[in-house]
Amino acid sequence: MGRDKPQIILASASPRREQLLREMGLHFRIVVPRDVEELSAGAAPDVLAMQNAQRKARAVAGIHPNSLVIGADTVVILGGRFFGKPVDWADAHRMLTELAGHRHDVITGVCLAHRALDTELLFADTTRVFMRALSPAQIAEYLSRIDPLDKAGAYAIQEFGDGIIDRIEGSYSNVVGLPTERLRATLERLGMIRNDPA
Repeated sequence: MGRDKPQIILASASPRREQLLREMGLHFRIVVPRDVEELSAGAAPDVLAMQNAQRKARAVAGIHPNSLVIGADTVVILGGRFFGKPVDWADAHRMLTELAGHRHDVITGVCLAHRALDTELLFADTTRVFMRALSPAQIAEYLSRIDPLDKAGAYAIQEFGDGIIDRIEGSYSNVVGLPTERLRATLERLGMIRNDPA
């Protein structure tokens, strides 16, 4: 994508993804995709995450064909079961009850789309998360400290995560909502950002 770098658009309403891109030092704007149906079955979890990211990116790239659009989708998987965003507080409590004391996978699919250049790149990153055993009272206490309804799996590692997460294997930012290490490498490969050695 070379010299005349196109504008970057984040196709997401997530304040966490916005913050992660800002921490990467990127200049971008936000365009929230409209009327995008998210898939939750019919394929492997990493494929679903990439397909959902692709749907979001394509919805925005169709309106902004000269921009590089970043779409992302994060899913939580335990024993082959899909944990999306809870519908209410009781659903959030149920999710954390099932996740507590177990290892689960957090998968974020990413799609980079530039309509005018006919460019589209897809990848997914997986982080293993080991959640502490939690009592019903501990789960209720945690849920009282965050808003779980916009978070896959009903938790946020960056919000009081030390109290519920024992350890992780893989990218921390991936659990937050965007694998910034892999995204940076991909953007460098595309010539969107410079690789400045420390």
